[in-house]
Amino acid sequence: MTQGYPTGTNAGAERTPAFGVPLQRGARALPEPPATAGAGTTAPRKPGRDRYLDLLRTIALVRVVVYHLFGWAWLTVLFPSMGVMFALAGSLMARSLKRPPLGVIRDRVRRLLPPLWLFGAVVLTLMFAGGWKPMDDPDHGGTLGVVELLNYVVPLGAPPFPWDIGSKSGLLENTWAVQAAGVLWYLRAYLWFVLASPLLLWAFRRAPWVTLFAPLALTSVVGTGLVSIPGETGNAVSDFAVYGSCWVLGFAHQEGLLARIPRYAAVSGSVLVMAFGLWWASGHLGPDGWDLNDIPLAQAAWSFGFVVILLQYSPSWQELPRGLARWDRLITLSNNRAVTIYLWHNLLIMATVPIIDLAYGLPFMGNPSFTDALDSTYMLWMFVLVWPLIGAMILATGWIEDIAAKRKPRLWPDGRTSTARRAK
Repeated sequence: MTQGYPTGTNAGAERTPAFGVPLQRGARALPEPPATAGAGTTAPRKPGRDRYLDLLRTIALVRVVVYHLFGWAWLTVLFPSMGVMFALAGSLMARSLKRPPLGVIRDRVRRLLPPLWLFGAVVLTLMFAGGWKPMDDPDHGGTLGVVELLNYVVPLGAPPFPWDIGSKSGLLENTWAVQAAGVLWYLRAYLWFVLASPLLLWAFRRAPWVTLFAPLALTSVVGTGLVSIPGETGNAVSDFAVYGSCWVLGFAHQEGLLARIPRYAAVSGSVLVMAFGLWWASGHLGPDGWDLNDIPLAQAAWSFGFVVILLQYSPSWQELPRGLARWDRLITLSNNRAVTIYLWHNLLIMATVPIIDLAYGLPFMGNPSFTDALDSTYMLWMFVLVWPLIGAMILATGWIEDIAAKRKPRLWPDGRTSTARRAK
């Protein structure tokens, strides 16, 4: 067994353990197209956040939580969250790179690491308290496994963790460490993209189409078994390839390239790419059927086309339209606490289990009809309970994101103060 994330066709795939929680390996204004401009020309933009992009990020986060709870494979087709999140991050990175690259990279890394350090400190403490000894773990190579603990500090590689800790009758299910650390593949891929962005943006401005489609070509090589790279290096390269075109699509969106392509051409081409992705998936179904996380080339093609369509129809809202205004504060909160929500959601999903299990000890639960009712609605209760737990985690730890961004710490940054100020 190789160390790191759960094995499979795609290192970024999501898996489903015993009680249904899947294992995850899982503001811009629309530019006015210039009459004569290369891909490297940046069009002028309005200040402020693009609420359409904020909405997409919120939908992506909610989809991730729902998928990891219910494990519905069709959600990977309905909304490819990871591709969307990488595209949005790529767009923001391209905008930031108007400043000196080293400063931008430093700022991005600084915003990422403190929330990870807190998460890692909690997870490692629980692992060590549960009796895990990295030196004695056969899956992590003794001393090398101890060195790999540094990936909880800077996620350049895969952090080690025990595949089985505690017991199924314990407070948390015995695969909890796999699920807790499994989300860190996204932070590793994000960090790789951040470090590579100055070079990628330089290449994009000189050869936009080659840079845009090169990751898809790479996926067709490393994501199909044509070339196999062993271990976590292969997993990291596969992740970089699968979502690389989505990251560069963020560049194309920010630089105005997408806005210069006729919509009918962009949508038609995207539909063809997405159709190819589904065709490829149909012949390479994994253990969970149409779960695109198990099929790298299908995931790359489907995510690419999906993101192109989302960005082509980008309305560039300065404020949410009336029909969505009721969700404004939740969208603001989720964007301000995206790292916190992502890092902790798997652990919080698992934490719902011992809480719900307390209900079986209630006096009236001696009636078999009540027990059967709870059994049949167990997953629904997990879904209901995980959101207040996420809210509690935002209150308890979310302020770390503000400190990392050199902002004044806030407990519940949902934009209420800004909204009230605009209303006056």
